[in-house]
Amino acid sequence: MNAIHLAGIPAKDHKILFFGAGSAAVGHGMSEDEAREMVWLVDSKGLVTLDRGDRLAEHKLYFARKDNNGSQYPSISAVIEHVRPTALFGLSSQSGAFSEEVLKSMATLNNRPIVFPLSNPAYQAECSFEQAMVHTKGKVIFASGTAFPRYTDPETGKISSPGQGNNMYIFPGLGLGGILAQPATISDRLIYSAARACANSLTEEERSQGLLYPVLPRIRQVSAEVAASVVREAVAEGSATNTEAIKLVHSTDKKALLDF
Repeated sequence: MNAIHLAGIPAKDHKILFFGAGSAAVGHGMSEDEAREMVWLVDSKGLVTLDRGDRLAEHKLYFARKDNNGSQYPSISAVIEHVRPTALFGLSSQSGAFSEEVLKSMATLNNRPIVFPLSNPAYQAECSFEQAMVHTKGKVIFASGTAFPRYTDPETGKISSPGQGNNMYIFPGLGLGGILAQPATISDRLIYSAARACANSLTEEERSQGLLYPVLPRIRQVSAEVAASVVREAVAEGSATNTEAIKLVHSTDKKALLDF
């Protein structure tokens, strides 16, 4: 969410390229047609299309493209040239997959390219933070699945911090919110409310530094805010069953739920 804000492009106008089309890369929070229009998958054979000629796994069929007019794109570079993506996500476990050429292409296409090499551990990440900063000349909006050191610009001395897209920002608060609200199931709306609360939890200082995620020393506070958001959403959708939590949501004391 914060990456979209920093990129300065409306969410509906993004083109999202997933490199690595395993089941970990596939999920959805939009209608089927909207998702298909915005998302492209790349696996070891190139762009995932319906007419590529190979048998696609079930989890790839959902986003397999049918608008390629018979053309096939066997490499990530070819796909980037064809798709002109605004965001590039790596879930391939292929170290170096986001090469200098790939990163420079993303920087040429976008004022603020979104690049998320999410593979773990570090030696399997598609690129490092330093590589992303160097080859995009500092334009990149970056988050990784593993921790990378900060980058110091050799010319200006400016220090930039990488984002780390780790579930520790969501799961503790989501779990706590579920325990407090006691819904029968954790719905998509509850998960979205957790993500939204995490994105909104950044301080003005953190935003001024261009951070995507709150700093780790505030993780307990952030988790509490995420939990409170989940409880509020559970009450709003009618799934909350804990009467005390429901009363607190409706209380005029806005801090009561956080204290709870």
